[in-house]
Amino acid sequence: MRRGTWASHPLLTAPGHPEVVRAADLEDIGVPRRTISRRCAAGGPWQSLLPGIVLTNNGEPSDEHRGRAALLHGRAGAVLTGTYALRCHGLERLPGKDVVHVLIPASRDVADVGFVRVERTNRLPRPHLKAGLPMAPVPRAVVDTVRRLTNVDEAQAVMAEAVQRRFCTPEMLADELGRGRTAGTAMPRRALAPLLAGARSVAEADAWRVWRRSGLPAGRWNVPIHDAQGGYIATPDFWCDEIALAWEIDSFLHHTSLDDHRATVARNARYVAAGIVVLQTLPSRLRTEPDKVVAELRAAFRTAQARPRPHVLAA
Repeated sequence: MRRGTWASHPLLTAPGHPEVVRAADLEDIGVPRRTISRRCAAGGPWQSLLPGIVLTNNGEPSDEHRGRAALLHGRAGAVLTGTYALRCHGLERLPGKDVVHVLIPASRDVADVGFVRVERTNRLPRPHLKAGLPMAPVPRAVVDTVRRLTNVDEAQAVMAEAVQRRFCTPEMLADELGRGRTAGTAMPRRALAPLLAGARSVAEADAWRVWRRSGLPAGRWNVPIHDAQGGYIATPDFWCDEIALAWEIDSFLHHTSLDDHRATVARNARYVAAGIVVLQTLPSRLRTEPDKVVAELRAAFRTAQARPRPHVLAA
């Protein structure tokens, strides 16, 4: 291409062009190396996102720009994973967003650089396209995220959101943990155990541990309860079907509006009308006063056990 004609090349002018390009590709269309360096210098119209990768504007790089740069750095077949992929899938309760995690074939020698974390793998997943970018499926992206965390609450929150919002099942996460490398999976496996039992949040996971500590019979989590006529009563956080005991982990966060308060009052009225014994516990007490909560659970269990079981049905 003749000198000076590169400015009109489709790589730089086509509608919807990605703006993130390799410096080598710019040279291929005729942009001199010194021109690339000059345009990427402070105050210039371009900027260098990563070594050899250029953003053809000088504004704040977007998440998409960073993702495209990571893929170019990883080269053909690279797949985005971790928190970047989860955010693109639509999850919200995620740890920091500074790192872009990219998977590449194990045979390829590419190092971490800048904001890009590179992982070589023999299990490159079949990607899902989000905004035209290849993303690891949710179970893989969740596992790639949590096995790098050190805080069990953060790991549990990521997994719980993915399950609660039906992006995947706990069994899918367990399967993914079983397929990959074992390094870094001990803590995620512990965090996943309550979710496999039916818990759907960090608070419910805390409740699962407290219930196990109580020595009371096992029950079920988040199961709809109906009366003898099939009328809906509630879906308690925990349900002991043997004696029709409901346990609700009720936080202030979910009762800040008048509508929320009304819904809780109505739910409790349905419990009473159906003859169900219900215990309400603040999430914070599961950690600050576990022994007292255990005593309250045992007392509620004895109360429920002492009366005839009402005719209510768990789904």
